[in-house]
Amino acid sequence: MVTDTLSIDGRVASDAPQDNSRVYRYWRIRMMYSMMIGYAGFYLVRQNFTMAIPSMQSELGYSKTQIGVIISIAAIVYGLGKALSGLLGDRSNARYLMTFGLFMSAVMNLFVGMSSSLTFLMIFWTLNSCFQSMGWPPCARLLTHWFSPRELATKWALWNTSQQIGGAIILVLAGFLIEHFGWRYAFYVPGIICLFLALLLFNRLRDTPESLGLPPIEEHHGLVKPNSGNAEEEENLSTKEILFDRVMKNKLVWYVCFANFFLYIVRMAVFNWAPTFLREFKGSSLYLAGWQAAAFDVAGMFGGVVAGYLSDKMFKGHRGQVGALFMMALTVCVIFLWKAPAGYVSLHFIGMVGIGFLVSGPQILVGVAATDFASKKAAGAASGLTGTFGYLGTAVTGVGIGAIVDYSGWDYAFLLVAVSGVLSAFFFCLTWNHRSKVLDDLDAATAD
Repeated sequence: MVTDTLSIDGRVASDAPQDNSRVYRYWRIRMMYSMMIGYAGFYLVRQNFTMAIPSMQSELGYSKTQIGVIISIAAIVYGLGKALSGLLGDRSNARYLMTFGLFMSAVMNLFVGMSSSLTFLMIFWTLNSCFQSMGWPPCARLLTHWFSPRELATKWALWNTSQQIGGAIILVLAGFLIEHFGWRYAFYVPGIICLFLALLLFNRLRDTPESLGLPPIEEHHGLVKPNSGNAEEEENLSTKEILFDRVMKNKLVWYVCFANFFLYIVRMAVFNWAPTFLREFKGSSLYLAGWQAAAFDVAGMFGGVVAGYLSDKMFKGHRGQVGALFMMALTVCVIFLWKAPAGYVSLHFIGMVGIGFLVSGPQILVGVAATDFASKKAAGAASGLTGTFGYLGTAVTGVGIGAIVDYSGWDYAFLLVAVSGVLSAFFFCLTWNHRSKVLDDLDAATAD
């Protein structure tokens, strides 16, 4: 029996078998650029806060510890929201969840720009984090449904460049807006932009291939047989089975969670505090610090793609191996930036570029590995749980780094970051010989 499927123009076509490749190619391209635009938008209304910190401190008189409390509370809420949104995302339409999250994040940014009291800044930025948590899980769901395990890390890395694109744009844009119009415009302008991006996202995005009448991606790529028992079993998983059997009882997912916890201490220490650190400890202007932080994001675009390609092609789907190697090299770069003399702008650029290149790869591989170990049906829940641990790490870099710098200085803060890099590499090593069951089964079948 021939199953109806959508043609490129959205109409139902009855000759699905001959059209599947062409229609699949169109929708895969459309889904990828839609997710990239949408997730870049999330960063426009997330990373602007880090650029506004020095001006907010100066104008409103808040200490780093007080600002750090906002970062930490928002990070905890974001992490918990990621877990809940992940579970919800496995059972809901990704198009609606992601669009709603971006729209409401934009609205919260407008409210932050209108606020002055610490209480209201904390409330609105925390609510922003709630809606921010609706960005990642829908993308994890869509990536694992539209791209097969054999190509997933490379495609995930390509999508992940949206973080660096959005981050680099807002770092430069916010620096310009703050310098010429004040810190409030670093929230107003991105907020307005993202209201329109949310409408674009709703127009372009769709859910899974099956929702369009197309076969599962593993079947389309010949990794499993049509109507296989494994595919049917995946579709029939209950919420309880997804959460407990595929995620909570899976030790490999927990190893990846702890790797992500320490990875995010490294990543978010740079993400949240780099402009302030470079300005105070290394002698950069705020505008120059913004460009240096943007270099961190731009380098991450390339590092993520390299790590994804290596894990797919050279390491045959073993994400932990690539993650561990990158984290050890990342620790070296953190120490390099830490010890680089003040005033040596070129060395600071090298350090930020190295950290950006190396941190992005493991960050991508955490999500890919979690979905590999838990299955695509539990992609949202598994990646959401790793995200929760990641943002618990972020919470440490918020009030923790702020308090450490206030009372002990930047040297102790960087010691914490370097040790975290080594611990993340250790937990990646615990997954060294493991990969997606689909790839293991395919190799076993080929050998037979």
